[in-house]
Order: sequence, then structure tokens, then C-alpha cells
Amino acid sequence: MTHAVTRTLNIPDRGTSLDVSDIGELLSHVNAVTQRLQQTHEQLRRQVADLQRELAEANEQLRRSRALAALGEMAAGIAHEIRNPLASIRLDAQVLSDELRDRPEQASCCRRIDRAVDRLDGIVRDVLSFSRDTRVRPRPLDADELLARAGECCRGLLAAHGARLDVAPCGGLSLVADAGLLEQALGNLIRNGVEAMAETPVERRRLRLEARRERPRTPDGRRAERIVLAVDDNGPGVTPDVMRRMFNPFFTTRAAGTGLGLAIVHRIVDAHGGEVAVSNRREGGARVELRLPPRPPVGGAGERRGAVREGTPGIEVDQQSLDAVIRRRINTERIS
Repeated sequence: MTHAVTRTLNIPDRGTSLDVSDIGELLSHVNAVTQRLQQTHEQLRRQVADLQRELAEANEQLRRSRALAALGEMAAGIAHEIRNPLASIRLDAQVLSDELRDRPEQASCCRRIDRAVDRLDGIVRDVLSFSRDTRVRPRPLDADELLARAGECCRGLLAAHGARLDVAPCGGLSLVADAGLLEQALGNLIRNGVEAMAETPVERRRLRLEARRERPRTPDGRRAERIVLAVDDNGPGVTPDVMRRMFNPFFTTRAAGTGLGLAIVHRIVDAHGGEVAVSNRREGGARVELRLPPRPPVGGAGERRGAVREGTPGIEVDQQSLDAVIRRRINTERIS
């Protein structure tokens, strides 16, 4: 960035002395130029910092997307392999239960085995859902209808926990996206918010669902349009450690669940070419934003996933978290 000097100074010829007013004018001009240079330097420094931050965020988003894709492919193969022995265990337990009808105590053990298989099968179903190709089928959507349908799907969950969902009017906002996938993502966020308010007094268990259009300024000065879908809750908020790990598959702070709900949200948003942002609200609770482009990129996630094969970094899947998920599912009714 350059600044042209357009002011003409009256500099006397060589050998002619400068009077005080000439020196003052010269110093004033030098100071003005120096100040403009300092302002330009500070502006450039801020722009470089913004670009570096955006690059780091983009690299993290890319790393996570590649890792989730690789994990999904691996998980699908493992899940299919697990289902076959689970089916054999279930069948053998049912046969043994029939043969032990005259021995109630031993027969009850078989029934507990059958229920444990049900819980393990639930984990397999969740993993298969997570690993499934997230292909976007975009169409024009009305934001008010999208939020209303997402809230309607969670009516039973909200009622069971005594929670209330407020849906803000969107004022005719529209977007191009996959309705089913976004409803699933919003439903997972609503469920996560309800579970986060487990210790919140019933009268304060409220969530807010809203959509808006934004045009944030990019570091190069352009305006980039995006659609933001946001879910607020009145829970305890999110600690920095949880915020860093909450989208990792199988990571959960809950006593139940597989820890795949938010990982699925991340995959859906990534398939639309967007990003997920989490923050703590000043008044308490957490806010999760799905920041989407006005329309998803051409091709969809299926093609992008298929292209990710080599050089995929390892994802941060906590082995302890995964083990805990399996133990909770099995030990709900301990087999004795």
C-alpha cells in the first residue's frame, strides 16, 4: 500500500537559510507521512494475522474432515464384521433360553445376554450411520419450515425432559441444502442441548433455534455470504477441553450414548461446504452454529470422501472414551 505525497513544500535554494516556519512545515509533513506509514503497517499486520488464523482454521477443518472420512470407512468394515458374531450369540442365547425354561435363574442369564447383544447392536447401528456416505441432495428450502420440522421431530424428547424450544422467525430466509440432513443435524444439536441441561432447573430448561443470513468481511475486504443455523441452551456451557474434543467420534461426557451425534453433525455440515462453531454465551449456556454457504459445493461429500485415500492424519479418537461407551452399553444390566 502506497501513499502519494501531493503537498508542495517551499524549500529555499542551497545557501539560503530556512526560517522557523519552513522547518516547522517540513517536520509536520514528515510526521504526517510517518503516521500514515505506521497506520499502514498496523493494517497489514492485522491482515496477515487474520490470514494466518483463517489458514490454521482451514487446515484444522481439512484435517478433521479427512480423518472422519477415513474413520468412517474403517468403522463400516468393522461394524459389518461384528454383526455376524453378534447374530450368532443372539441365536445361541435364545436357543439356550428355550432349553432352560424349567430353570428360571439360568434362563434369566440368557435373557441378559440377549439384552446386552441388543445394546452392542445399537452401537453397530450408530457406527454404520456415522460411516454412511453423506451425499447431499440440495433443493430450495424455507428456513422457517426447516426449523419447525426439526423442532417437531424432537417434541417427545423435549417433553420427556421438561424442556422448551423457542423457534425464532426467519423472515422469509431461504437456502439451498439437503433438508433431511440438516433436520438430522439440528435434531442432534437439540438432543445435545437437552442432555446438557440435565442439572438445570426444569423452569430454566429452554433452547432457542434460529437462522439468519450473514455477510462477514474476508481478510481481502470482500463480503462472503453465508447462512447460520444456531442452537442455544441454558446448560453449564462448554469447557475448553470439551470444546476441543466434542466433535471427535465416541467422545462423550454423558452417562449414555455413543458419542457419535456431534461427529455426524460435523460430517453433514462439511458435506455442505460449511463449518461448525461452538461458543459460550455471556448469559450462560452454549451456542452451536452451523455456518453454511448459500448453496453446497457441486459434487457433494460422496465424491470428496472417495478422493481421500492417502496421507490421512490420525483422528483423535479417545480409546478410553470408546471403551467407556461399550462398557456402559453392556453393563446397564450386568451379566452374572
